[in-house]
Amino acid sequence: MENITPNVPMVQALTRIWREYRVWLASLTIVMVLAIFDPGQALDSVLFAAKALMQTAPFLVLSIAIAAWASATGADNLIARAFTGAPMTMILMAAIAGGVSPFCSCGVIPLIAALLAMGVPLSAVMAFWLASPVMDPSMFVLTTGVLGLEFAIAKTLAAVGLGLFGGWVAHSLSKIGGLSSPLREGIGNGGCGGSKIRAPKPVLWRFWENPERRARFGREASGITLFLTKWLVLAFLLESLILAFVPVETITSVLGGTGFGPIVLGTLVGVPAYLNGYAALPLVGGLISQGMAPGAGLAFLVAGGVTSLPAALAVWALVKPGVFGLYIALALSGALFAGVLFQLWSAT
Repeated sequence: MENITPNVPMVQALTRIWREYRVWLASLTIVMVLAIFDPGQALDSVLFAAKALMQTAPFLVLSIAIAAWASATGADNLIARAFTGAPMTMILMAAIAGGVSPFCSCGVIPLIAALLAMGVPLSAVMAFWLASPVMDPSMFVLTTGVLGLEFAIAKTLAAVGLGLFGGWVAHSLSKIGGLSSPLREGIGNGGCGGSKIRAPKPVLWRFWENPERRARFGREASGITLFLTKWLVLAFLLESLILAFVPVETITSVLGGTGFGPIVLGTLVGVPAYLNGYAALPLVGGLISQGMAPGAGLAFLVAGGVTSLPAALAVWALVKPGVFGLYIALALSGALFAGVLFQLWSAT
């Protein structure tokens, strides 16, 4: 029998195409299947994804611009040096900065990628990463209006506490040799924030006057934009299906009641059922008015804010599985602990 030799260049080309377009193909497959079996939902899902992208766009544009600007000017090395010093001090400052930053769980991704690529310790990055999606100034005002000042303060403390907890755990694991090289292979060089620590170059604030720096800004901005867009489109399509096929009444029945059981459920249900920070507040307010434990509401908001479907998919695409698993474990355990503490406080 004649041996069949595989066409190696063709296999390599197909593999490269699959790696580059598999996320877009997954989104297209979802829409096509919906168009065949439920055309109305297909249109609703596409519109939902488009609207969600538009709502997220201001934060994404800001964070992408910061990451690309830092690379083009050479300020990334200055930023990395700002995160040097005593580990506990770095973690504390990063957690506080995350608690007051305006970035959402998706908008913070390119900035996190840039910090990791600059060589910033994962402990400080993790502290900022976990705290940032939970609270920001506008969220504090809205939370106060919907759930009251006490709840808003508790959510702020939970954000900073989660950052401190995550940073300390990451620091402890790093000391024993774990969590090295957290970024996935191939992330960077126009993809999502660079690779490894760049060779220091002079800072050029007016980078647009230098053709090489202008080109770097364009590569970084376009690469990060494409990277995030393909994953967010898929995530928002999946989120639209959850909203369409998982009734709010189901969430209410699961999270209703008092005691510590609903806190555990609130933590777990917050991952798939969380809409977004602003949409979730009225839902939690209504559940609390119907008798849900305040601690369960806080756990739902904290866990969902950090591990919402779009954020989780973006994190999965960015870091290695071990770091992703740590991110999820820290978010869930921190949210549960925050919910229990708030429930004990509310009961006094």
